[in-house]
Amino acid sequence: MMKFLQKLGKAIMLPVACLPLCGILMGIGYMLCPASMQGGSLSGAVPVIGMFFVKAGSALIDHIALLFAVGIGIGMADDRDGTAAVAALASWLMITTLLNADVVQIFLPSVADHSSALLAFQKIENPFIGILAGLIGSASYNRFKNTHLPEWLGFFSGKRSTVIVAGFVSVMVSALLLFFWPSFFGGLVRLGRTIASMGAFGAGIYAFLNRMLIPLGLHHALNNVFWFDTIGIGDLTHFWAGDTSADVTWSLGMYMSGFFPCIMFGIPGAALAMVNCAKKKKYAIGILASAAICAFVCGITEPFEFAFMFCAPVLYVIYACLYGIFTYIVVILGFRAGFAFSGGATDLIFSASLPAAQKTWMIIPLGGAAFVIFYLVFFALIKAFHLKTPGCEEDAASTPILVDGFDIGGILAGLGGRENIQTLDNCITRLRVEVVDVGAVSKEALLQAGAKSMIKTGKNNIQVIIGMKVQHVADEIRNLMS
Repeated sequence: MMKFLQKLGKAIMLPVACLPLCGILMGIGYMLCPASMQGGSLSGAVPVIGMFFVKAGSALIDHIALLFAVGIGIGMADDRDGTAAVAALASWLMITTLLNADVVQIFLPSVADHSSALLAFQKIENPFIGILAGLIGSASYNRFKNTHLPEWLGFFSGKRSTVIVAGFVSVMVSALLLFFWPSFFGGLVRLGRTIASMGAFGAGIYAFLNRMLIPLGLHHALNNVFWFDTIGIGDLTHFWAGDTSADVTWSLGMYMSGFFPCIMFGIPGAALAMVNCAKKKKYAIGILASAAICAFVCGITEPFEFAFMFCAPVLYVIYACLYGIFTYIVVILGFRAGFAFSGGATDLIFSASLPAAQKTWMIIPLGGAAFVIFYLVFFALIKAFHLKTPGCEEDAASTPILVDGFDIGGILAGLGGRENIQTLDNCITRLRVEVVDVGAVSKEALLQAGAKSMIKTGKNNIQVIIGMKVQHVADEIRNLMS
């Protein structure tokens, strides 16, 4: 199950990677064409160009659920074949058509008398259904891609059969969802409304849970409830649509704003504390400096978080608590900013011109406070409990740091050699490896080769934490193995 969830988390990152492009396009468009948010006629070439960019960006964010279906379809396929994406698209079209509110009322006229059930089917084109369609498409492909049919049906053999299978499965799933979707949707609505009803405190709970789910790769599922219009919240989609808090029932941006001071300034503060506590500072700087810069500029936090979450889990829980606390404070103080991808400087700049953005100047005092508090908390805990953060390990002094990359041969040797590797894949920051004998894997050798950490995720499955260069590392290992 864990292997499946991790693979799903990686597949979801493919459509999520579209969001930075969306944010850049819409941010530029809104700056050039304020009328696209505030009303009024378009006059002049510049506003027209701005509206062009706005529409280009909204084309992605308005169809993020469809991108989930296609991205997961191909991401979960065993060999990443595009046929799986076609099967997922077919599944999406069938489910969303059969469960469209107007169509459902033909099958079940009584739905019109129940507002909650009607709302559930009116919101059927949401990321959860996109994920479901992607799973149906990829599972159909993986199971039936090698199907052999009689010669007179030969045209539909092999990969072509997978779309047909996905279609039949989607019909059956739609029949089940016809009765179960309103209850499931109602549960999501209650979860979202419970947290939303807590105001700033609820936003803090959400931020804490968001960080705590990162090790499992399940934070995206929670994000869908609050960022997108899955259950009627859509903090991210409404923010980038040019709405304000007057257009929604909550303080728009409250489920995103608290991440900015923590990611942009808190992470560099925590990283500095780790460096100052390290016995081998060059080793710690080599791991943490690039991670802190990456977090500040584009809001990607995994290189920093995976550098310590497994070697100092208590510190990671405190780290997640700090996100919850800062989110609560940010909501109370009225700082509002939105992101298309994550809470880095890039998204802060592009979202600052949106109507829902409020008191963006407060990023300076809030960021300064986050830097100091994260630094002090991390420094005190590492020193008090002798936590093994990067550079504090006993073998850190003997671990060579390559200035211009990683020791690919050393990583392969640390994995037990090519004969010990069954499958090798990667996500944004980690190598995901299925090995023959996990006992042949040497964490020490992996660390000496430049890896940040190594964790065992199953009987024969491990993850090697590399950082943002993982794709290059994975490709070089595959080249070496071949």
